[in-house]
Amino acid sequence: MEDQLIIKLFLERSEDAIRELNLKYGKICKRLANKFLHNEQDAEECINDAYLAVWNTIPPQNPNPFSAYVFRIVKNTALKKYRANTAQKRNNYYDVILEEVDEFLAVSETVESEILAKEIGNRINVFLGRIKDRDRIMFVQRYWFCYSVEEIAKMLGVSKNYVTVHLHRTREKLRGDLKSEGFYE
Repeated sequence: MEDQLIIKLFLERSEDAIRELNLKYGKICKRLANKFLHNEQDAEECINDAYLAVWNTIPPQNPNPFSAYVFRIVKNTALKKYRANTAQKRNNYYDVILEEVDEFLAVSETVESEILAKEIGNRINVFLGRIKDRDRIMFVQRYWFCYSVEEIAKMLGVSKNYVTVHLHRTREKLRGDLKSEGFYE
């Protein structure tokens, strides 16, 4: 089913919306949740919570693209569950990934900070649209899907060092871009 038809079901408050969402994106959502949680039951709970969040936000939201909206909710729900599961413990794998870009994304919880975060998100999207495809793929795989450097290297058929160097250079370019726009000092 097309995304716009699924959104229409949500807007009509039809319970078929959840079923259609799960049919179209359920496997990807489960893979994404498992990437963070490494636990089938937690991933399933996370997906159910994410679907409820989609249900509660459409309407008033009318997301475009729908898939990115759903994946963002799944990822955020999985990260929240991950943080709850690892409270008082340090899990180097995800903490290191998030710390690599944390300086660009750290904001407090105010209306102004939400607006700033949205502006930074838009600026990052513009930046990603300007860089080489391979660098964009590595950046998104690392910082959105939280793939390890080893996984990215294997997927792209390059060395781990190649990935590490290109991710570093991309972060530096992003830092410079955000600096020139006044988002980063």
